[in-house]
Amino acid sequence: MIEGNEDLVAKKNNLMKNVAKNSPLADRMRPQALIEFFGQEEIVGEGTLLRKAIEGDNIPSMIFWGPPGSGKTTLAFIIAKQTKSHFVQISAVTSGVKDLREIIKQAEKDKIENRKTILFIDEIHRWNKAQQDGLLPHIEKGTVILIGATTENPSFEVRGALLSRCRVFVLKQLEAKDILKILEKAIADKQVGLSEKKLKIDKEVLEFLSEMSNGDARVALNILEYASSINKKIDIDLIKEALQKPFLLYDKTGEEHYNIISALHKSMRGSDADAALYWLARMLEEGEDPLYVARRIVRFAAEDIGLANSQALEQAVAAYQACHFIGMPECNVILAQAVVYMAKCKKSNELYTAYNQAAFDVRNFGNLPVPLHIRNAPTKLMKNLGYGKDYKYSPEYGYKEEQEYLPEKLKGKKYLK
Repeated sequence: MIEGNEDLVAKKNNLMKNVAKNSPLADRMRPQALIEFFGQEEIVGEGTLLRKAIEGDNIPSMIFWGPPGSGKTTLAFIIAKQTKSHFVQISAVTSGVKDLREIIKQAEKDKIENRKTILFIDEIHRWNKAQQDGLLPHIEKGTVILIGATTENPSFEVRGALLSRCRVFVLKQLEAKDILKILEKAIADKQVGLSEKKLKIDKEVLEFLSEMSNGDARVALNILEYASSINKKIDIDLIKEALQKPFLLYDKTGEEHYNIISALHKSMRGSDADAALYWLARMLEEGEDPLYVARRIVRFAAEDIGLANSQALEQAVAAYQACHFIGMPECNVILAQAVVYMAKCKKSNELYTAYNQAAFDVRNFGNLPVPLHIRNAPTKLMKNLGYGKDYKYSPEYGYKEEQEYLPEKLKGKKYLK
């Protein structure tokens, strides 16, 4: 049976005594029972097959497939705690056939004593054919119950013979509301959470962190823990600081390099061919790499001209290739032709702004799932999961089919004018 709240609290209090204070917050906050496990109700919610199997201590061999931080390992731990089976965990990265033999040897002894063995293999997709095949007879004989975890499509990464002997459960990317619950729980938890720190953090900050974590609870908890180590008052700016990635500058010669390339770019954008020529000459005469300049012109052709004149990109790429062929000083006139052409072209930054809007949505909404009807379905498992169902093949509709290609949250969004 699933443990009640009182039993869970008592068990958790005892467990906390053995938890190292320096363990990462994500490990300390790992759920101990299904009532604490958020975001996968379709798999382990009340009345589901897996929930009933756990409650009845009669689980099948199975594979959990889902993105990082969706709860695959945590669910395996919960199953271990809530069944009477002997639980063994290994990683496919560090373990092999020798480790499997030792586990099977002990499992066979336990089987004689009517004790089940659950073998949890993290990142099972990393095991090769021989290693995966080594599991087959032991699963068939019931020596072990396999729980495999993978972030990769099991149709491609897990042997068909092994896959046919397992139930596949697809864990979805956690939604922001699920991560929000996890963060709120971590802040309030007096045993292993951050309650003692008495953090000052508004709900809108937690909601922002929940959205920016891309469905990964572990990432969200790690960022929260890092931010809390800097300041008890946590705002969005601090979360952004914790999120940001290091940025390495291309140039190593100083600010003037950037000032001049900026002047060249803005002169071309402003259609001032004379100024563009001057700043080009400043760069080349001071020994700048002509290929660097050529690369910047290629970028300009797409960013500031784009669809207003599709030949601009062709001119820019041709200039880059010509500079590569002959080098300085002969290629100076080639770059001169390119920058004057760019300056005189009709301008449009529609592609640039449209892409930035799309990128903003990617950052704002995280990794939204691809709609099922436009997913590829090369395997039976994927077809059974609904991949490709009801897809309208464009040629059969004269390329005028009415069909949504964006994720549900962005349905109908327009980036191009």
